[in-house]
Amino acid sequence: MTTTTFFIPPVNLIGDGCLNDAMQAIRGYGFRHALIVTDAGLARAGVAAKVAALLQEQDIEATIFSGAQPNPTVANVEAGLALLRDKGCDCVISLGGGSPHDCAKGIALVATNGGHIADYEGVDKSAKPQLPLIAINTTAGTASEMTRFCIITDQARHIKMAIVDRNVTPILSVNDASLMLAKPAALTAATGMDALTHAIEAYVSTAATPITDACALQAVRLIAANLRTAVRNGQDLHAREQMAYAQFLAGMAFNNASLGYVHAMAHQLGGFYDLPHGVCNALLLPHVEAFNASVAAGRLADVAAAMGEDVAALDAAAAAECCLAAIRRLAADIDIPASLSQLGVQEADIPLLAANALKDACGLTNPRPASQAEIEAIFRQAL
Repeated sequence: MTTTTFFIPPVNLIGDGCLNDAMQAIRGYGFRHALIVTDAGLARAGVAAKVAALLQEQDIEATIFSGAQPNPTVANVEAGLALLRDKGCDCVISLGGGSPHDCAKGIALVATNGGHIADYEGVDKSAKPQLPLIAINTTAGTASEMTRFCIITDQARHIKMAIVDRNVTPILSVNDASLMLAKPAALTAATGMDALTHAIEAYVSTAATPITDACALQAVRLIAANLRTAVRNGQDLHAREQMAYAQFLAGMAFNNASLGYVHAMAHQLGGFYDLPHGVCNALLLPHVEAFNASVAAGRLADVAAAMGEDVAALDAAAAAECCLAAIRRLAADIDIPASLSQLGVQEADIPLLAANALKDACGLTNPRPASQAEIEAIFRQAL
């Protein structure tokens, strides 16, 4: 019998206003000086300063590092690490979406393990737990606040490194829906489709279990019911909170069942062209699942039902087609671009993108193995 290991942070807070509860929890850990890792936008908006002030109320000093750019780089990690060491920080607090969380994970991992972040590309390459990390989330999509995944762009190689390591799991995750209000519609749409991709890829994964299946399908239900509203009305607190639950459930699913070729391919687009991860996922998702349908039609039928499609009278193949159509309708309804060519992807680059995608650890659990030619064909279909 195969042993299943289930990874999740020890403590997870979800709900409107839970940031204040998080401060009490952080004080209880006994930390004295936190490095807050965030992006320039949240720093400019005063959100990082607000968190620093809340920490000060708990007698915890804070230093703000706002150098986590979209698709965080090796250089971002090295700059944050230098500041952490200079200030003598004993913990890291990530504030934002997937980019600050991933940057913070890279900083915290190298802080205790030494070397360079590229040393940890792959699965469980570290020897020691990272410096304690608390992840405060401000978007509903990546679930990076609660996963063992860390994605860092290596600009020298023009790729995204997938670091899958139990030691980058935060000790506390915080999903306060009030921090997600008024996020731009395009960001809400992209991160929401990222969450949907997590759920679907985990559900069709070769490493899926009854636990990840339950998480994945409930995530799909919540996304189908709430994403359109969250995009149309960014101040809808109920929709925001339901999306926070959805992305967290999707994170529980893929954190343990892993992903597939959608992410393996999207990582290459992000690393090569510096494109938004969620948009790349949204564009690739129906094409990859069409490729998978020959071996995963029954699973895609379940996803269709979770999205609200009436597939009870259909055979598995027809229900899988309904699933693909539902994904495309949702993406269109929230104004996701229609093709990769609109994002500037060039056909001449596809062979290199495909070769690198086949090296990405996320592809290992895709339900149907693909050749270089098949991955290239999927990219071309998405153009």
